[in-house]
Amino acid sequence: MAAFRSLRKIATNSVITRNKNGIFEAARCISTAGFPGLSETHQMLWKTCRDFADKELVPVAGQNDKDCSFPKEQVKMLGEMGLLCVDISEEDGGTGLDYLAYAIAMEEVSRGCASAGCIMSVNNSLYLGPIKMYANPEQKERFMKPFLHGDKVGCFALSEPGNGSDAGAASTTARLEGDEWVLNGTKSWITNGYESEATVVFATTDKSKKHKGISAFLVPKPTPGLSLGKKEDKLGIRATSTCNLIFDDCRIPKENLLGEPGFGFKIAMKTLDAGRIGIAAQGLGIAQASLECAIDYAQKRMAFNEPISKQQMIQEKLANMEVQIESARLLTWKAAMLKDAGKPYTKDAAMAKLAASEAATFCAHQAIQTLGGMGYVTSMPAERLYRDARITEIYEGTSEIQRLVIAGQLLKEYAAH
Repeated sequence: MAAFRSLRKIATNSVITRNKNGIFEAARCISTAGFPGLSETHQMLWKTCRDFADKELVPVAGQNDKDCSFPKEQVKMLGEMGLLCVDISEEDGGTGLDYLAYAIAMEEVSRGCASAGCIMSVNNSLYLGPIKMYANPEQKERFMKPFLHGDKVGCFALSEPGNGSDAGAASTTARLEGDEWVLNGTKSWITNGYESEATVVFATTDKSKKHKGISAFLVPKPTPGLSLGKKEDKLGIRATSTCNLIFDDCRIPKENLLGEPGFGFKIAMKTLDAGRIGIAAQGLGIAQASLECAIDYAQKRMAFNEPISKQQMIQEKLANMEVQIESARLLTWKAAMLKDAGKPYTKDAAMAKLAASEAATFCAHQAIQTLGGMGYVTSMPAERLYRDARITEIYEGTSEIQRLVIAGQLLKEYAAH
């Protein structure tokens, strides 16, 4: 269980558990009925993350949402548990688990607090992901190792105010002057924008080559020439900061180029493919929290001298929620396992992200319907879950983009036969 070194440490020493044997001993006793076929490692991870979410995230999620307060203490704990670097190898200082483990952990963390799940997703998938794939040893030493265990978090700068889903239309530019790259332009919708201490930035280095002229760069924060826009006042995921990154003759060393010149679009697309599995897992967490909220309320709320859970219309809602969640979970795990096996997974990641994000929206809606008026007030989590769910159908590729990706891959598959 060497891969669990950091998880074991937090499990036995932190506020998660106070008993002599620790949370891992308890995890050995859990039933595998809910997740048949998962290894003992994955089962233990699931139980650890679920207990952490219930004890550390659920109690503060509502207040952090109201205050738009970054959950710094909880993020540090996620880092100490190894959950901010799940699939980074032990050799590089990470947890050394696979992407299925990442999906399982992401779901449980997001079930406790979708904002914490979002922060975890950005650091794992969008920031560390491309560095893991393309950074040289010197870049890893500077831009990876300090970002593994919660001391620092990173961000990912691809979107721009004018390009939206058209990732290949980067108007931010980078020109080489001597031993420095000079960046100019604005990146938008940057999660962790205020708290991050480095970012992966995509900028055009050769306009004549269009998307093949985009390159990726590693930029420390703060750095001269880089400023932050205002924090966006958002519908959901309000415990994360989202802002513009504004580059005005921002100079970085020549060696901060990530990969080769012109590799930026390829790096971005590979990063998003993997990131969609994480967002699918986040959607699952929101959907699962919505279902649990609805069941709990339906079993306690009395109407016509019996719990409303006995009413057929309520049972229909619960059943439909469960079917969507389980279906999306299987798609998500399949995509993760294909990635772990080194097989193509672009279509599967898009299907998982589409199904899980729409399941999140559907289940959050049905939870509010089940709760009725109580679902509309902030004293219950249902309205926060509803607000948090909406972004999962938008970031890292809208549902419309996912359908284009799925159809494009499907047509390629049929053309090959």
